[in-house]
Amino acid sequence: MSARGDALDGVRAISPFLLGVVPFGLVYGVTAVDRGLPPTVAAAMSAVVFAGAAQLAAVELLAKGSPAAVVLATILVVNLRYPMYAASIAPYFRAFSTRWRALLAYLMTDQAYAVALVDYRDGETTPDRRKWYYVGAAGTLWVSWQLSTVTGVLVGAQVPSGLSLEFAIPLTFLALLVPNLEGAPSALAAVVGGVGTVAGTNLPYDVSLVAAALLGVLAATALDATRDDDAAPAGDGA
Repeated sequence: MSARGDALDGVRAISPFLLGVVPFGLVYGVTAVDRGLPPTVAAAMSAVVFAGAAQLAAVELLAKGSPAAVVLATILVVNLRYPMYAASIAPYFRAFSTRWRALLAYLMTDQAYAVALVDYRDGETTPDRRKWYYVGAAGTLWVSWQLSTVTGVLVGAQVPSGLSLEFAIPLTFLALLVPNLEGAPSALAAVVGGVGTVAGTNLPYDVSLVAAALLGVLAATALDATRDDDAAPAGDGA
């Protein structure tokens, strides 16, 4: 298939998730203006940070007058899931140049990572297929995010208070989760991670997200190891 065809496949795969991404971007834009962030800064943050949850956390802290060091540390903590994403998807990107890997890393989001991994695991894919599929998916989401956040910034407080857009955010992540559940270990990781995140909601700086993710990985690893032990053939008796 051509590069264009591969990119269009990525566009089609990511398109359903835009139903959640666009309201998310609007929520960020409206919130940023409501908290007193200058419109140009709010829009620039979408291009520089390009991470919705981290942007919302940063806006809240800036509105409270938190020091820059605290804001930066919070962004890093909220985005600690990305090294885990990078570790799992890196083998598929080894054939690319440093510049391409840097671009793909910048474009990485939860949605782009999820749809790309599903496609890569579906069968043997060439490096060109992997690259252009990812660019199509991630690039489409990037453009949608920028447009939706700028729209939210421009609209600002004109959005009726009764129009709750926040509902789209958890639905987006649920839609990402389901296709990537493969067997009992991944299901256990999802349950432990979800329960842990909710239970630790009041922890500072959204650290519950990272802690719950690590607990989920440990639980899945333990279950997988137990199943391997049970499946191992018994040794010959004396």
